[in-house]
Amino acid sequence: MNGVGIVIVTLNSGQYIGACLDSALRTGAQVVVVDNGSSDATLAEIRRRPGARLIANGFNEGFAAAVNRGARALDSAWVLLLNPDAILLTPLDELVAACSRPGVGAAGGRLIDESGATQVGFLVRCFPAPLTLALEVLGVNRVWERNPVNRRYRCLDLDYDQPAEVDQPAGAFLMAPREVWERLGGLDERFFPVWFEDVDFCKRVADAGLKIRYEPGAVASHVGGHSARGASWEARRISWYSNLLRYAFKHFPAAGVRAVCAAVVAGSTLRVAPEVLLQRSLKPLQVYARILRQAGAGLLRGRAQMLY
Repeated sequence: MNGVGIVIVTLNSGQYIGACLDSALRTGAQVVVVDNGSSDATLAEIRRRPGARLIANGFNEGFAAAVNRGARALDSAWVLLLNPDAILLTPLDELVAACSRPGVGAAGGRLIDESGATQVGFLVRCFPAPLTLALEVLGVNRVWERNPVNRRYRCLDLDYDQPAEVDQPAGAFLMAPREVWERLGGLDERFFPVWFEDVDFCKRVADAGLKIRYEPGAVASHVGGHSARGASWEARRISWYSNLLRYAFKHFPAAGVRAVCAAVVAGSTLRVAPEVLLQRSLKPLQVYARILRQAGAGLLRGRAQMLY
């Protein structure tokens, strides 16, 4: 077992996957693509590149389950998660070197947008605390972006030109040693279909006493938001809120869980009427009723109400 294995999960990624695969194959790494039921040109683009192994699920088993399936199909010492809307611009040597250091359990590189700007606020974050998630769901971080809690959470003051020990590099470009990956069981598939599974993985790496590195010399361009754009509004809302609550139930004490749940209840209640008017539909009532049931149960029961 040696070298790097790259896992790419696709779902209607035909617009991006060709360039992503070309860049991944140029590194000499093993490449496996797990497709979650694409109905566009994704499969054709992958099959044009015989150097990449394709696992076609035919249905959406979720991002975490697909990544785990891809990692099991690889025979590599290091596992790299790469989003289909990302293009590797450098070799992977710096990530491998970081993950080869004693006590390091994961490493992420620099993500840049199409203009070449570093994706500050996305590519590295601190682990969310209860207050962080409360401000997220209440919309405070959106209207007051540079408040102290959000500045720390989104690492807005980090020097992105320097390597650093960090909490959570984005799962769009994240490497882990095979031994660490298998010891932790890969991604938690209960975070379905997407969101917070990479945060949870990094939290478990840190809880295992291992370091996580940011290495700016490893660079990928990244469009961002590709997977979310393909889902319906209601699917995005339910997935994000449900997995945010799942993370809180899993990692926060009872008081923190209740604080997050209270914020979800308050924030959701405030959003219902404007979104009903905006969409001219009663669908938001159904969606937020489901979210409120989850958050309300957690508010009443704390950690006893487990969603996983």
